[in-house]
Amino acid sequence: MNSSIKTLIMMLFLVVALQSCNQGPTLQSFYVDSELAPGFTSLDVPISLLKIDETLLDVEQKEAYDSVDKLSLVAYVADEGNAEEMNTEYAKVLTILENPKYEELMRGGNSTDGKFIVKCIGEGDNVDEFILLGNSNETGFAVVRVLGDDMNFSKIMKLASVLDEGNIEESQLKEITKFFQ
Repeated sequence: MNSSIKTLIMMLFLVVALQSCNQGPTLQSFYVDSELAPGFTSLDVPISLLKIDETLLDVEQKEAYDSVDKLSLVAYVADEGNAEEMNTEYAKVLTILENPKYEELMRGGNSTDGKFIVKCIGEGDNVDEFILLGNSNETGFAVVRVLGDDMNFSKIMKLASVLDEGNIEESQLKEITKFFQ
């Protein structure tokens, strides 16, 4: 190999290495930094723990169920003395989710009861992650990541109706739903 090709390959490698280091904070790094930090609570729930009777699912619900691997939650619990820190942590999440790789699907709520945003990574039937960010001045905020392969938003919403009907009080998912009540 001549030296100009070697030099070109080394420069290309260096550019790729530097760019990968300068991507800034990610949702994954926020989870790792927050899971044991004061004021935070975290929870990972494999989809198998939801104990859904798969025989009761229609075709689209079954496809959605099979496409989900796990749910991950990190929540900041509000109390009397931590409003400023909570707002700082919430702003960090909002900044991360401004990255164009997160496509916004929906937002709602109000300033009195709380607001939510649903975003995803991927599009159509090729979504690998849905992100639900919800906040309330009374309870705090939570980021729920639905992780899987080739998920579809409309099918996931149909699967959510099964969760509403099911008895989730016996599973770890009650921690997630308790936060949003």
